Amino acid sequence: LIHPRHRPPILAFYEFVRTADDIADHSALKPVEKLALIDRLEATLLGKTNDDPVGVDLRSQLAARQLSPRHAQDLLVAFRMDVTKLRYRDWDDLMGYCTYSAMPVGRFVLDVHGESRGTWPANDALCAALQIINHLQDCGKDYRNLNRVYIPLDVLADTGTGVAELGGERASASLLACICRLSRRTRALLRESKPFSARIEDTRLALEVAVIQTFAEQLVRLLSRRDPLSERVHLGKAGVAGFGMLGLLWGATRRVGRAFAAGHTTQDA
Repeated sequence: LIHPRHRPPILAFYEFVRTADDIADHSALKPVEKLALIDRLEATLLGKTNDDPVGVDLRSQLAARQLSPRHAQDLLVAFRMDVTKLRYRDWDDLMGYCTYSAMPVGRFVLDVHGESRGTWPANDALCAALQIINHLQDCGKDYRNLNRVYIPLDVLADTGTGVAELGGERASASLLACICRLSRRTRALLRESKPFSARIEDTRLALEVAVIQTFAEQLVRLLSRRDPLSERVHLGKAGVAGFGMLGLLWGATRRVGRAFAAGHTTQDA
């Protein structure tokens, strides 16, 4: 649904974010090597070098529209955190991560469309909700493959859940209780973001955001009923198709887009 005139900067942003995500998750690179490559991306974005084509392309798109590189830089902060920070103390600590990992995606799209910054609080709530949904969906995979635990440690402790339980084939009763607790907090974020689409001036963008809000609400309901370690808690192909250009952008990064991974089902939603 995104108007063709807005697609070039969004696609350039997509390629930039996808490249940084690939670096942060690369299994063969050492942390110091990952950080150096992310620094090179940022240097190219800021015009200090021309070493990385995706950085050059995004820089050009931003300059043509007089847009700031701030949102892309904020996302790079999150990618650096993915390399160096493997645990989160509490909800506030996790929300601090979302400030860099999720909120800039929506803010960038809003800026491309010339929307008011008055839309940012609702955007931030929706993007944070999408991020946390993704963390809950992929909690087992993130732990097993990357040793990352985005579920706050205080919630794990309060429910009597050990970190190692994330590596199991099925979630324990205590881990399910933990996921349900975080699902409730995520539902509160979605209540905050409910008016978001109505506040957007661009009709096409408003429609896409309304679809995303609806599917996020479906996903959080699924997380309250299913075990993400042994069951699929993702949207089906029809859901993915509904996201259009925003689905492509948010799909560039594990932190937001994989909540809408293709090929999964929404039965019982």
